[in-house]
Amino acid sequence: MLEPVVDLRDAIPTYWYRGYCPQSGKLLQLPRTADVEQIARELMAQLSLDDRYSREGKMYGVLLVQTATGDRLLLKAFSGLLNGEAVVDGWVPPIPGRDRVAIEEAATLAALATMKQELIDLDRTTEQEQYRSIAAEFVDRIKQLSTAHRQRKALRQQQREHYEATLNEVELTAAIAQLIAQSCQDGRERDRLKQERDAILHPLKRLLDQNEALIRELKQRRKLRSRQLQTQMHDAYRLMNFLGTSSSLRELMPAGIPTGTGDCCAPKLLHYAASHQLKPIAMAEFWWGASAPLSNQSKIQGEFYGACEERCQPLMGFMLAGLSSPSPDWALPIIYEDEYLIAVDKPAGLLSVPGRTIDLQDSVLTRLQTLYPEVYTVHRLDRDTSGILLCARDKQTYIQLSQQFENRQVHKIYEAILGGKIEVETGSIDLPLWGDPLDRPRQQVDFNLGKPSVTEFRVLGQIDGYTRIEFMPVTGRSHQLRVHAADRRGLGVCIFGDRLYGCQENGSRLHLHARELSFMHPHTLERMSLQAQCPF
Repeated sequence: MLEPVVDLRDAIPTYWYRGYCPQSGKLLQLPRTADVEQIARELMAQLSLDDRYSREGKMYGVLLVQTATGDRLLLKAFSGLLNGEAVVDGWVPPIPGRDRVAIEEAATLAALATMKQELIDLDRTTEQEQYRSIAAEFVDRIKQLSTAHRQRKALRQQQREHYEATLNEVELTAAIAQLIAQSCQDGRERDRLKQERDAILHPLKRLLDQNEALIRELKQRRKLRSRQLQTQMHDAYRLMNFLGTSSSLRELMPAGIPTGTGDCCAPKLLHYAASHQLKPIAMAEFWWGASAPLSNQSKIQGEFYGACEERCQPLMGFMLAGLSSPSPDWALPIIYEDEYLIAVDKPAGLLSVPGRTIDLQDSVLTRLQTLYPEVYTVHRLDRDTSGILLCARDKQTYIQLSQQFENRQVHKIYEAILGGKIEVETGSIDLPLWGDPLDRPRQQVDFNLGKPSVTEFRVLGQIDGYTRIEFMPVTGRSHQLRVHAADRRGLGVCIFGDRLYGCQENGSRLHLHARELSFMHPHTLERMSLQAQCPF
């Protein structure tokens, strides 16, 4: 179950296993990273070569750990039983405790199997089939009789109309009486058929009702027996965390314990690591084998899944206790955060949102999604631009902030260094911009196809042939500041480091930074003014 692993580079998490420490209330996290996902895919390749792992669908998990000497090892586990076996060479064993109730478990499982067969037999009785068959037969007979009665009733109506037009009063009275007698005869015929039906079906129904009572009683007994076993097992199961503390499932989940709790991969892996003084680095769980129900969908072979909400998530805070929360170098500087929104200082070179290809998935949005259950980018910055990026933490806040951007109610200030000197100190640039679909992502000035684009500017200073400047964009077109700076009808000087628009000098980066952002908080209605210090 322990396999050596070569030292892998730290990777950006694609998911966080999280929980709050029961003692301190501190949020604890364990990542699933691209590195551990790759290790998991290598395990999938091994599973695909052995038919034993395809016979039944289940969750598998891998946990990358570090020993006291700094070596990295791999633990692997499966959920529940693997082909009827709880202990399999090379895999993490089940959480201790089950063996202490093994005899009672075997007896209970045998009794439950017997009860299940009794339920199946009771549900397939001869009387039940007989009742269904006879009831269906009488439904057809009553339907046929009703059809015949409707036809005779229509005929009597025609006869009555004929009698009323052709007979005298005495003859009419006698004829109508005869029609009424025929109608009564039809009613008696229908009643006799129903009485015949009831005489046959009612005794069968009493037998079936007795059967139903037996089934309900048997189900209740089966449920009680199963709960008693679960109670014994949950008291026997004891999980250990990284503080060295152990607790039973019953102590950890006093409100109720779903079936199968403690048998999932994550608790098995974390318990084993804690019991053997191994430090978790990253964990991944995936489905392998036949598909299984998952909230009206299906678990897909080879797909990664997070902690299950009912069985694993409630245990995470306890099981991760004792681990220090990581402070990775990819963490984003937070400028402002509350329950509605978050503003980060985006570094140059990082996308605002993920791209279409696998190598362009790292972005502000994907990093924040590992920390927050719901997050939306309200606007975007170019990949090479640094500075303030505003995100919403719920859909309503996103909509309200987006409307402020659309209505130009958000005030933005960018700071930049131009790769040369300009003569004017302040001014406004009004050049419409258009993106040529055959030359993306480049934008260009086009007075016929371009969209209105306006930028105000103010020079902050000049030194060594360069100009420090601040831009106040009135509109928010893609690459607006870069084109307005570079185009000869604008400032005619590229932003330093902007090779896309003609800068020939080897700048370390695009020297453009979103320094200030001012907007109305959509919930408090206060005017927010955020700042991120220029890094160059």
